Amino acid sequence: MNVQKVNYQKELEKLLKNLEREQRVPTLLIHSCCAPCSSYALEYLSQYFKITVFYYNPNIYPESEYTKRILEQQKLIHDMNLKYSVSFLAGKYEKEKFYAVAEGMEHLKEGGARCVKCYELRLTEAARQAAAGGFDYFTTTLSISPMKNARKLNEIGVRVGQEYGVEYLVSDFKKKNGYKRSIELSKEYGLYRQDYCGCEFSMREREERLDRAGGRKSAGDQR
Repeated sequence: MNVQKVNYQKELEKLLKNLEREQRVPTLLIHSCCAPCSSYALEYLSQYFKITVFYYNPNIYPESEYTKRILEQQKLIHDMNLKYSVSFLAGKYEKEKFYAVAEGMEHLKEGGARCVKCYELRLTEAARQAAAGGFDYFTTTLSISPMKNARKLNEIGVRVGQEYGVEYLVSDFKKKNGYKRSIELSKEYGLYRQDYCGCEFSMREREERLDRAGGRKSAGDQR
């Protein structure tokens, strides 16, 4: 599949219709970056899959922020009333791996080559876990953010899925008002919505931008 020419949402809808017709409920490992971003994906996909949320984000800085986000993710899974039950799998906090892939790109702006390397780091581990666990599919919640490059995410996901022998569920969760719905669900469940992507460099970029604008903004602008 040439993912550069694919309408990811339409491809996903085709697959979901096939699953309904075949009356199949496959297993899906969803890599999640945070509870707010996962909220819409869980509401949407839990109608069709038996889901395990995989929290693997070695980019998160500082460690207290990592702890806050992982606890919020577990709380959301517990609180949501979904068609099929959702399991949770915690990855290791391997921050040294993130700094290794980011080396030499610390100065780049968010959304550039450093972020692409970070996508690949997390999706590769998700593919490895999906293959080891015998999942039918794996995907990531990252595409729900307007700040994330869905084309790159799908390219990487398909490639690493082929390497590990597990199918990547192409997606662009910001479509069909997915991002808007994630904001609504965040309010409904009282979720903490961070105001930077997660890594040390995005946090510094955010702080510098706010300082130039004349003051710090309180947390709430989910990236």
